[in-house]
Amino acid sequence: MRVYSQKFRKEWLQVREFQGWLAEGSAADRARCTVCHKELLAGKSELLKHARGKKHRTLVARTGPSTLPDQSCLSSVVDEDGLTHELRIVDLRTDSVTQPSREMKKAMMEAQLGDDVFSEDPTVRALEGRVAELLEKEAGLFVPTGTMANLICVMTHCWGRGSEVIVGDQSHLHLWAQGGMAQIGSVHHRSVRNLPDGTFSLTELRGLVRGDQDPQWPHTTLVCVENPHHTTGGKAIPVHWMDELGVLCSELSIPIHCDGARLINASVALGASPARIVQACDSVTLCMDKGLSAPMGSVIVGTKEFISRAVRVRKVLGGGLHQAGMMAAAGLWALDHVAPRLSWDHTHARALAQSVCEEHSSAITVDLKGVHTNVVLLHCDNIRVNAKKLCQRLACVTDAESEELGEQTVVMALAISDTTVRLVTHGDVRKEDVRATVRKLKYVIREYDNMMYLEYKISV
Repeated sequence: MRVYSQKFRKEWLQVREFQGWLAEGSAADRARCTVCHKELLAGKSELLKHARGKKHRTLVARTGPSTLPDQSCLSSVVDEDGLTHELRIVDLRTDSVTQPSREMKKAMMEAQLGDDVFSEDPTVRALEGRVAELLEKEAGLFVPTGTMANLICVMTHCWGRGSEVIVGDQSHLHLWAQGGMAQIGSVHHRSVRNLPDGTFSLTELRGLVRGDQDPQWPHTTLVCVENPHHTTGGKAIPVHWMDELGVLCSELSIPIHCDGARLINASVALGASPARIVQACDSVTLCMDKGLSAPMGSVIVGTKEFISRAVRVRKVLGGGLHQAGMMAAAGLWALDHVAPRLSWDHTHARALAQSVCEEHSSAITVDLKGVHTNVVLLHCDNIRVNAKKLCQRLACVTDAESEELGEQTVVMALAISDTTVRLVTHGDVRKEDVRATVRKLKYVIREYDNMMYLEYKISV
């Protein structure tokens, strides 16, 4: 049996009907439409048929050849029929998924190096001094991760046995650190209820503090606070509340540790310097690999005495690095070039939240006023959709969606509870990604709202 096949011909690029959208495909018998983001069987008659299609002409009229999508944002996948489709993949699970830019990599490769275990890495020393100066503390210490940084601070403050730490019940230290302070540090922790804005009642805190009056009690040694408070939606904790906490803890002679993983985001949201926000805190951690987009690393700051003790804890936890200057250089570059543009991440997050609000949906909602930084929490009604199903739907593209929107966008999100989905904007999210995500969110929300409408019609 004779099988007819047609190879792609470059001279077709000069045909008037094909100009501005036709490109070579993944194989000799494939062509690609850069407007519809799909592959076609090569053959002049097939391509002419595609060019005259209503969907294609609509997209060409809407986008035009001069405003084609940036192909660097797109990934190619092959479907079950062997045709290649171009997907825009927008990863909003967290802000630690960022890739270092070319300029950041250059700074890393050119960094001066030494052995940080001997305190001889000049780039690490520069980053530690820079962050200590930024937060107006005496000294700093570079460590591999934020989780380790917080654990080091807790263990350094709670040097003696029988210590107790008070933490918010929705804080990262309480929920997402595997109970490390108890599991590894032998430190007991007691939780205080976080309010919707990420703070907690200072009156309730006072009632939880225990001294050494009764030998059956652990001794309250430390209070931990998180700013911005991620689990409640990236809320920036007000400066006046931080000051009030400082006054109370000073009265009780209890130090304060601040988990400031995204502290620069809070600074941007509050319009206050990072040092002013943590003025009352005795120790602070700042992550380089979250909002600041570096590959790894966190910096602890505090007094010189506190940091010298923290060095010992870092050693026993395996956090002493050798030629760590490459990672520190990324942090220095991020402070200079990423920190000044964090407001864009906040703007993008607010645009996503605004698009959800505009749908006036009862299936998927958002608290627009609660979007302070780069975090958006979508709340599901758990009747038409729960968090896991919403994440699965955002991560796939249906034929109907592709036909109506004229694009194929995958949005990666994270379910943090049965009814809550988290979206986190970051430095790798571009304006085009935000626009595509907005269109995707609106389409998916209407899908779920129409499900209720159809159920209503059937029941009537």
